Amino acid sequence: MATMSIRVEFYGIPRSHAGVEFTTIEFEQDGILLGDVLSNLSQRFPNLAECIEADRLKPEYRASVDGDRFVSGRDEMLSAGSSLLIMSADAGG
Repeated sequence: MATMSIRVEFYGIPRSHAGVEFTTIEFEQDGILLGDVLSNLSQRFPNLAECIEADRLKPEYRASVDGDRFVSGRDEMLSAGSSLLIMSADAGG
């Protein structure tokens, strides 16, 4: 089975809680759910508990996939090589 990589960038408040601009997450499976990515992030960056709760983004935060669409459901499927931007809901204007 191939390794799947997702790049996660943080903007604004999520960046200050994560303490980094971006990270890469690798999974040993095909296709990955947004909830799995958020779970991984909350384990790696405990201060993100301000933004993530029960493998979901809190309502005041948003996630954008590849700059094309906003996602919020933990069952949202992400593709290999996807880029995920996590930001405050008000950051988009």
